[in-house]
Amino acid sequence: MRRPWIVGVLVAGLLLGACGDPSSGPGTPPPSAPDVSATTHQRAPASPSARAPVQAPTVLYLGDSLAMENHKVLGQELRRDLRAKYTSAPYSGTTLCDYLEGTGERSLVPARDKAAALVRSLRPDFVVLQFWGNAWDFTWCMDRITYDGSRERYFERYEADARRLVEQIATAGGSHRPRIVWVLQGPDPITPDRVRRVNGLYERLAATTGGVVADAGRAVSPGTDRYAWTQYLPCTAYERAHPDYCTQPSRDRTALHRDDDYLHFCLAPTTSTPKPCPVRSPGILRMAREITKTVRQSAS
Repeated sequence: MRRPWIVGVLVAGLLLGACGDPSSGPGTPPPSAPDVSATTHQRAPASPSARAPVQAPTVLYLGDSLAMENHKVLGQELRRDLRAKYTSAPYSGTTLCDYLEGTGERSLVPARDKAAALVRSLRPDFVVLQFWGNAWDFTWCMDRITYDGSRERYFERYEADARRLVEQIATAGGSHRPRIVWVLQGPDPITPDRVRRVNGLYERLAATTGGVVADAGRAVSPGTDRYAWTQYLPCTAYERAHPDYCTQPSRDRTALHRDDDYLHFCLAPTTSTPKPCPVRSPGILRMAREITKTVRQSAS
């Protein structure tokens, strides 16, 4: 960055509370924002190893504030590329346990938008999970277990919640079990090892439970180091051809983050009410395209 950023990063980390909007902390759960588009789709058989092609898949997208800022763009990409029927229900500041049934008032996600409830009602072919990993004491369902407070307890709890979420989604799907797409996270300049371990957990779960990973985090990482955080990357050919996505064409580079926000990829300021990113943002498009590519490859 042009100015020293580490102090700002630390302050932002405390305010954002595991990638939540600063206004969306416990006590004021953000409103649901489901986004639905109707198209036809085929249902895949229950066995992940014997899936038939899904020409126009039904996709459910759940997650935290990264999903909140991404979800409109991801829907556009999935509809255009796959004619997907798409529903999203992201909530800022959340983590995996918020989407578990049985958490009740201790969750930032209401009962109607729990993962299993949405799977039962929508019968999706894919459930895309976008969770950076709640590393701070930001949502009640984590029982104040934080990465800084006790790293091993944090990872044990996070894995237990992830496995419970897989089980609840599978049970809700019944004979039409959806495939889970775990979105791998981008670099974290404060706790880089945490992101490696969270991504490793997602990869293990995908390998052992019939899921798949979408390495969206690689799309916002330097080619030389998957876990090196950077505010800027060289413009891609697409970004050069679409100047709104190449923010500094004279330097052939584009911005992934604002100067005051190391975590989110929306180039507009954070607002008091969580909402989709209102401006074209290269990092968001890069990640949405990677997720779309993964769904397309898995559906074919």
